[in-house]
Amino acid sequence: MGLLSARHPRYKLPMEIEAGATAEVGYTVAEEQTAHAMGNRGVHVFATPFVVGLLENAAGAVLQPHLPAVAGTVGTMVEMKHLAATPVGMMVRAKATLLETDGRRFLFAVEAWDEKEKIAEGRHERFVVSDMAKFLGRALKKAGG
Repeated sequence: MGLLSARHPRYKLPMEIEAGATAEVGYTVAEEQTAHAMGNRGVHVFATPFVVGLLENAAGAVLQPHLPAVAGTVGTMVEMKHLAATPVGMMVRAKATLLETDGRRFLFAVEAWDEKEKIAEGRHERFVVSDMAKFLGRALKKAGG
């Protein structure tokens, strides 16, 4: 697909990432990441919200090396199928592959596996925030009324 370039008006330089760029992240599932810990009593398997977080982290890892120090990214959309349960103590990993970009928007194909099988697949969208401190400041003002 060639080189994709997302020009950010507040950046001095364009951010360039090729379609097909990937990153993987992973960790071992802990009890506090289970459906049981989220309130679904007795269900001691990797909870769907943590699967979503794993997929988001993989997509963020694709973009992070290309961002200026003051910038960051936020997730704005997740479409995911949770395909299989994963027990506590098993390793999980996620891979994100950049599909397309449109300005500050980046769309990824995402997948996750445990030690035995694919556990999730879907799409995830992230937006670049050019100044994370300002972004967080605006969000915190909501708490102050």
